[in-house]
Amino acid sequence: MNKKHERIHVDDTVLCKLCLSELGEIYSDLELAADELDLLDMPRRTFTVHFPVRMDSGRTKMFVGHRVQYNDARGPCKGGIRFHPDLTIDHVRDLAFLMVLKCSVVNIPFGGSKGGVVVSPKELSRNELEQVTRGYIRAIAEYIGPFKDIPAPDVYTDDKIMVWILDEYERIKGMHVPAVVTGKPIELAGSRARSYSTSLGGIYVLEEALSKTGMGELRKGVAVQGFGNVGENAARILYEKGYKVIAVSDSKGGILNETGLNIHEVTAHKEKTGSVRDFVGARNITNEELLACDCDVLIPAALSDQLNVSNAGDVRAKIVLELANAPTTIEADEIFFQKKIMLIPDVLANAGGVVVSYFEWSQNLNSEYWEEEKVVRRLKNVMISAFNDVYGLCDEEKCRMRRAAYQIGVKRILHAERLRGNL
Repeated sequence: MNKKHERIHVDDTVLCKLCLSELGEIYSDLELAADELDLLDMPRRTFTVHFPVRMDSGRTKMFVGHRVQYNDARGPCKGGIRFHPDLTIDHVRDLAFLMVLKCSVVNIPFGGSKGGVVVSPKELSRNELEQVTRGYIRAIAEYIGPFKDIPAPDVYTDDKIMVWILDEYERIKGMHVPAVVTGKPIELAGSRARSYSTSLGGIYVLEEALSKTGMGELRKGVAVQGFGNVGENAARILYEKGYKVIAVSDSKGGILNETGLNIHEVTAHKEKTGSVRDFVGARNITNEELLACDCDVLIPAALSDQLNVSNAGDVRAKIVLELANAPTTIEADEIFFQKKIMLIPDVLANAGGVVVSYFEWSQNLNSEYWEEEKVVRRLKNVMISAFNDVYGLCDEEKCRMRRAAYQIGVKRILHAERLRGNL
């Protein structure tokens, strides 16, 4: 199996296990009735499609696609489309539930879905990739739409593929329907700020946490594990805001300078050499050393399961901001709670992307085009409000922030179902 494929599958599996384990305890604490449990445990719609694609060789090949629309009580379903050779309907179902929960936690009017095609895109030509995308959309066109289910990019899909989805759907419907999909290029009704929205949303949450805890100035600085799109943008935004970023890393290792790094120069160095390592003025460190470095804020923005029972006790940060999916195990989460380290969970911290997807959808429906300043301002309002909801419950019940976030998400879903008369 391709190692990247394997890593992605493991990340999602860890995320699902962490969420479902935590939810089991929350269901017990909330003393949910049998009908409430049934409603949460069962997706509304689950379907698999099989569709033919004519390959470059001239032969026709059948492909398998899945889509799960888990819950739409709070609004139309929202969720990514991924192309992955190990995609299964069970896996898609768990990820769809996580989307329901995330949208509920940040209180945007969406339900949750997920889907994709069982395929390795690296084995396809550009033409074959386009034909697979269009074939999948033709197969599910009746089940998606601006008021039904709105796809978005996910693993191995991007804005180019979203354009093919948009174009195929509009051909079928015979009209322009830009709100059918988000993550589009700006030139085709995409939204400003979306490319860095996950990072920026997390920074807004962090700044509110600093304000609430009275930490004030960060004397020891911030360490960021991961220098991909999310990690690099987080480091850049913090640097441009005047925060001291003392350490960053990528898959090859990291760098540390206690007096602070010039992130713009680090980015240029990585573009030139392929890694942040060997940056002039900083010393090379391992990813493990970065996680244990003497900092105020630690931002895991790389892979899952990075903070675990073996290294959680070494973490010296006062705040851990999860921009990656499931970077912290259940055991490490408990260790942080005992050490009074604030852990801001992924379901809240990295929700900025889906919030700006909501803004894109809203702009499309109203034929509006928001300037970047408006998108950023509204993202800040949503993220700060969501943080305060979670922090308030966490403080009231003296529980971990992950527990508080999941509890809020579940209660909002059930409340919507109750208002609809389903409970």
